[in-house]
Parts: sequence; C-alpha cells; structure tokens
Amino acid sequence: MTKSMTDGQRAYEAKRAAKAGVTLDKWLAQKERERIQEERAREEAAKPPPPPKKPGFFARLIEKAQKPL
Repeated sequence: MTKSMTDGQRAYEAKRAAKAGVTLDKWLAQKERERIQEERAREEAAKPPPPPKKPGFFARLIEKAQKPL
C-alpha cells in the first residue's frame, strides 16, 4: 500500500492473507491491483459516450427518398 500501516492494521491484513492462503506481500499487492482496477472502471463509467456518427451516404439517400415531396 502507498501509506504505512499501523501494527494493528498490519496484523489484521496478515490474518486475512493467512485465511486466503497467501503471503502478506502478495495480499497487499492483490488489494492494490483491485483498487486500481476499480478506479479505472469508475473513470470509464464517468466518461461521456461518443457522439453519434453522421449517417452514411446510402442512409441519407434512403432518408431523402422516403420524405414526401
């Protein structure tokens, strides 16, 4: 993790890592990867959708052909 942990936090994370069957270092690296992945997903969701594309040549011709005179 980017910030230093207290002894209590380190002990808690060590228990969770032991329960998951991995070392503390691997556990903390996995948590950091998951945090970054969630952050990226939130950023992607916050992006506005791209503007709609202009209709193609044939779509415009058909649209004009269907309009009444």
